[in-house]
Amino acid sequence: MTGRATFYSQEAANRRDSVLLVIAVAVILGALGFAIGYGTSGVVQTGIAVTTGALILAFFLSVGSYFGGDQLVLGTSGAKQVDETTAPQLMNVVQEMAIAANVPMPKVYVINDTAPNAFATGRDPKHASVAVTTGLLAKLDREELQGVLGHELSHVRNYDIRFSLLVAVLVGSIALLADFFLRFTFWGGGRRSSNDRDGGGGLQALVFILAIVLAVLAPIFARLVQLAVSRQREYLADASSVELTRNPSGLERALAKIASDQEVLEVANRATQHLYFTNPIKKFEARSSSMFSTHPPIVDRINRLRQLTGEGPADPQEIAALRGLD
Repeated sequence: MTGRATFYSQEAANRRDSVLLVIAVAVILGALGFAIGYGTSGVVQTGIAVTTGALILAFFLSVGSYFGGDQLVLGTSGAKQVDETTAPQLMNVVQEMAIAANVPMPKVYVINDTAPNAFATGRDPKHASVAVTTGLLAKLDREELQGVLGHELSHVRNYDIRFSLLVAVLVGSIALLADFFLRFTFWGGGRRSSNDRDGGGGLQALVFILAIVLAVLAPIFARLVQLAVSRQREYLADASSVELTRNPSGLERALAKIASDQEVLEVANRATQHLYFTNPIKKFEARSSSMFSTHPPIVDRINRLRQLTGEGPADPQEIAALRGLD
């Protein structure tokens, strides 16, 4: 009973934190838009108009990604669709987890890569896809594979695939708006207003400086918030996978195996790394960045799973084996 209570408390906390983080990104976008509009014109209505324009831009970007983002990700990953004839065990496990999660059977893809990993994508449970690497199928046993696919189907059931899309579009909109404003300012489009005569120039100048500061820092802050959202959803999917499989040890073993594997997933990049079961870009790779990690540390994920069963945290020897690779 204690384990179940801990599981549900983890779910509730992660959902709450994720919503708060998305609100934070939206606030950053709104603040940047208003500061740019008012700082360059001295007119409140212009600040509101720029903010509205940024939100409209985010909406249209969302629509494009909503309908075509999943196929773009699958195509760039080199994923090939499989069925019961070509991958019977994989299809069987995916079907088990889909039934347990009470979601429609997703399309199933395989990526020809020896690094073990997996991801889910799509816009909702009716239009979802799950992709796994050949390395995952070769290196994990059935219980471990169930844990991984339970995690991915949890992303589908929890609408993480849509949730991550929303955050990514907001962050992208902030970056576009900031870049446009900085280029505009650099090429001499600076502050022009007649409000200096009526005493409003001081406030406008202050807001204009604030807009420049926000344009530099907002994309960084928004990206950090996006990564925090991604990490919270990974914790939630781990907990949800335990709910589906009733077997935390399978997921725990899968995490340990994948984290300690030295194979590099060549098809992954910084634009898609947040989708994967574990961070596909290892810390020893030149393209990695610990500051912008898309996943929680493997040790933390394992310790949270052990809390669900009342086990003690990972010992120093286990931590030493896992640290530095995730």
